[in-house]
Order: sequence, then C-alpha cells, then structure tokens
Amino acid sequence: MKKTVLITGSSRGIGRATAKKFAKEGYNVIVNFYKSEDKALSLVEELLSSGANAIAIKADVSDRTQVEKMFEEGYKKFRNIDVLVNNAGIADMTLFTDITVERWKRIFDVNIGGMFNCCQCVVPRMISEKSGRIINLASIWGLVGASCEVHYSATKGAVISFTKALAKELGPSNISVNAVAPGAVYTDMIAGVDKEVLESLRYDTPLEVIAKPEDIADVIYFLSTEEAKLITGQVINPSAGFVIN
Repeated sequence: MKKTVLITGSSRGIGRATAKKFAKEGYNVIVNFYKSEDKALSLVEELLSSGANAIAIKADVSDRTQVEKMFEEGYKKFRNIDVLVNNAGIADMTLFTDITVERWKRIFDVNIGGMFNCCQCVVPRMISEKSGRIINLASIWGLVGASCEVHYSATKGAVISFTKALAKELGPSNISVNAVAPGAVYTDMIAGVDKEVLESLRYDTPLEVIAKPEDIADVIYFLSTEEAKLITGQVINPSAGFVIN
C-alpha cells in the first residue's frame, strides 16, 4: 500500500518542492494551503499528470477546527497518514520595539500553534499504527537568533524544543520526530531582500551557496526513509555551514 504524506503550507517554496519530492518517490500527497489556492491546485494538477495521487485541502493551521477537518478529509481519502511535514509558517522582520501584541500572537499561533494542532490530530493514529514520521521546519534563527526577528527566532527555537520533547515521548511507539533548520533559501520569504545583502550572506557561508527549495526537500524526504530509522529528536541544519554546532 502506498504511503501518504501531509505537508502544511505546500503550495509554494520549500513545501511545494517537498510535495514534488514525495510524489516522485511514490507517495500519496496531501497539499495544504490557506491563501494560495491557485498555486495549490496547479501543483496538484502537476502531480496528477505525473502519475501521483494528490489532493489539495484548504486550512489555516492556527485554527484547530479547520485542522481537524483537514485530517478527517485526508484520512477519508487515503486511509492513513504516514508522514507529517509541518512546513507552514510566517516570517516577519521587525524591530523588537515595534512588534505589536497582535503580531507576536499571530506568529506564535501559526508557527507553534499550527504545529501543535497538526501533531495532535495525527499522533493518535500513528500510535495505533505503531509507526510514523514527523518532520518540523525550524530555522537557523531558532539556533542562533536573528536581529530584528526576535519573535520569529523565538518561534523557531520553540519548534526545536517541541521536536526534542515529542521525540522522547513518541519513540516507544516507533514514531520519529525531527526538525530541519535551513539557512537562507531562495523562496518568497527572501524575495524582497536586497541583492547585496544576499551576496554578503552567501560569502558568510563556508560553502558559499544559498540553498534552493529542492535542496531542503531532499533533507526532509531523507528523514522519512528507512535509512533514517535511527534518527529522532535531531535538528538537521542544511545551511551550507552558516551555523556549525
């Protein structure tokens, strides 16, 4: 029986590349989107035309009711969800003194609340199946912090702590939980960054490269494979050496 992956925020960027990677490897793919319906539907059409099974489901991951409905629909279509990729997230570059309470709450609701909601919806079934992989998207800023992104950095640090704790709790049920903490990636999130800043960032990276979404998708997929069966509670840092632990 084909395995199924649900990828939140997968209409574009890293999520889109990850959906394509899993489809290429023979997975049923559940594409989650919130605002980018056209992009999500075009992705599903592309996956279907390549011979994969895929559906798109709209849900704001910060809304528990919407998340529950998304998983109900996913289970109804594919019976099981073997891999959950918590990719949905928002970024916001703002001076700490300019962060409003509303912006602080919103970024935590999406980046942390969304992950919590999705995990709580999938974990009971994974426990009953004694099998499952959960992969959470963090960031190098969750490891080292970023000026003018205190709230974003805080959420990604929380993703890392959440991942480690949940891995300990779910390990006895044969469920692995890992985080991927990319550095700079050519996605919409850095589309507005000045070219000189990007070049400076690239030269500050030992491998002198800024990743493509497909590079990160490869790492995410690896964590779902049999070769990664002994990896859990870890933070994989595909940042081309920008952060070296």
